[in-house]
Amino acid sequence: MSAAAAEEFLQTSFDFVLPRGYVDQSGTVHREGTMRLATARDELMPLLDPKVRQNEAFLSLVLLARVVTRLGSLPVIDDQVIGGLWATDLAFLQDLYRRINTEGHTLVEVTCPSCNSDFTVDVAGGAPGEL
Repeated sequence: MSAAAAEEFLQTSFDFVLPRGYVDQSGTVHREGTMRLATARDELMPLLDPKVRQNEAFLSLVLLARVVTRLGSLPVIDDQVIGGLWATDLAFLQDLYRRINTEGHTLVEVTCPSCNSDFTVDVAGGAPGEL
């Protein structure tokens, strides 16, 4: 099976919209991005990183920097960028990572508290400004 055919059956990248967005040095806010599925190597290599070996709390930053492939117009996404996110955005990316790598999608079944109707929501977000 070709790589293109395999992608038809397996979604490997997921677009997202951060709740707040990363603010770069010039004040530009970057909210739209893409995260790809993690490989075994993605989960193992951060364990060799000196920052992670010194302080395990950096594991999440280094891991997310490996799988977030696009964030706005930033040319590079590294652990410094991920570490500069607002706490709500970091929590959002951690949850997105968990969802796509354990459940394989970003959809959640929810129930409206007013009318009790069940529907599906894409927790990765919609167009900019939508929740």
